[in-house]
Amino acid sequence: MSTPVHPPTAPEARPEPRRSMVVCGVIGIAVMAAVDEIVFHQILDWHHFYDRSTLSVGLLSDGLLHTAELLALVAGFFLFADLRRRRALAPPHGWAGFFLGLGIFQLFDGIVDHKLLRLHQIRYGVDITPYDWAWNLAGLVLLLIGTGQAVRAARRSRAAAAS
Repeated sequence: MSTPVHPPTAPEARPEPRRSMVVCGVIGIAVMAAVDEIVFHQILDWHHFYDRSTLSVGLLSDGLLHTAELLALVAGFFLFADLRRRRALAPPHGWAGFFLGLGIFQLFDGIVDHKLLRLHQIRYGVDITPYDWAWNLAGLVLLLIGTGQAVRAARRSRAAAAS
C-alpha cells in the first residue's frame, strides 16, 4: 500500500486571518505595482521608476521594478495556494489585505517616490498638481476600503468565536 502524496487536510482546519491578510496584501502590492508599471511606464510612457538619469537607466529601473513585482506576485500566489490547500484562508481578511496592499503601494509611490525621494513624477511638462491629487486620493480610497473590510472581517471573526 502506498503513502498518499499529499497528506489529508485536517477537517478541523482553522482559518488564519492575519496570514490571509498579509499574503493577500503582498498580492495587492504586486498587482498595483504591475498596473503602475504597465500603464504609466509602458503604455502611456509618462515616466520611468527612476527618471533622474539617462533613458537607459530609466528603462533598467523599470525592469527591476517589474522583476520585483513579478517575484512578489508569484510568491504571493504560492502562499495563497498554501492557505487554500490547508483550508486556512480567511476570505474576508484576504480581501481586506488585498485592498490594503493596493492602497499602500499607491500612497507609498505617490508620497515617498514622487515627493520625498523625487525618483519620478507622475507626468512631465504639465501642471502635476491634479495628477498628484488624483494619484494619492485613489490610494487613500483603496486604503480606506481595505481598512473598512478589515474592521468588518474582525467583527465577523469575533462574533463567530463568541458563538
